[in-house]
Amino acid sequence: MGIVLDEYVSGGNVGCPGCGAVLGMRHVLKIMGKRTIVVMPACCWGIIAGPFPSTSLRVPLLHVPFETGAACAGGVRQALISQGKEDITVIVWAGDGGTFDIGLQALSCAAERDEDIIFVCYDNEAYMNTGIQRSSATPEAAWTTTTPEGEGRFKKDIFEIVRAHRPSYVASAVVTHATDFQMKFEKAKDKKGFRFIHLLSACPAGWRISSDDSIEVVRLAVESGSFPLMETDEEGEVRLTYYPEKLIPVTEYLGLQGRFKQISGTQLSGIQEFVEKRMRKLGYTEEEGMRRNRVGDERAFK
Repeated sequence: MGIVLDEYVSGGNVGCPGCGAVLGMRHVLKIMGKRTIVVMPACCWGIIAGPFPSTSLRVPLLHVPFETGAACAGGVRQALISQGKEDITVIVWAGDGGTFDIGLQALSCAAERDEDIIFVCYDNEAYMNTGIQRSSATPEAAWTTTTPEGEGRFKKDIFEIVRAHRPSYVASAVVTHATDFQMKFEKAKDKKGFRFIHLLSACPAGWRISSDDSIEVVRLAVESGSFPLMETDEEGEVRLTYYPEKLIPVTEYLGLQGRFKQISGTQLSGIQEFVEKRMRKLGYTEEEGMRRNRVGDERAFK
């Protein structure tokens, strides 16, 4: 894995300070390269990218309706095939609204057909572009403008929903864990068929954090087990790709965010129990986490 110096996201764009989705796009395109087409349903990034011809992306961009990201990307792929252009990567870049909710039907159909596209969901856990309304990606106890007392349900498990289609690749990723991030996007680029990457992206405005904390809060999501880094392929076996040395309490992750200030002790205990149970199910133990970190074992990254 080499360092790519080419930039495909222009500086001076209108992304908010500390926007995790902007940082994510920047590094994804560094890996994918210039022979990439981005298909983008309505989302925050639709504003950041801007309209033709003044887009902040230096690769071809197709703006499409909210619910049609995966369907339109499939059409782009078929058009490229008809022209004999099979060395171009087609990416859907969608928020949680265009993935978990409004775009789920097209996503499911594209995954079932095994369309040769990469679907990236940058998940900021609410409809941030339209006023911070809840989505089915909003975690339990989180404040939004439509859940002022806190969300009452756990977020939808999009990883398992997509995995049920048996696509060629499914993974979760964050920009803070660079080796894991690069490995997954390079693997997705090299594969064929439907590939899906769930990218947790901090939103300072919606998460009620300082823009300076947008990197740290995502790191804490991983280190607490709130957002496990994992992957699966067409065989369907889920495996962790990163083992925290020791799971930190979820209070360190949630406590940094103003959207959880109204959380109750019962909710906090329930979230902690859920996180620990899920990590155990994924094969995590503190002993294994300490061992891997002690000996520098990166076998899980291969």
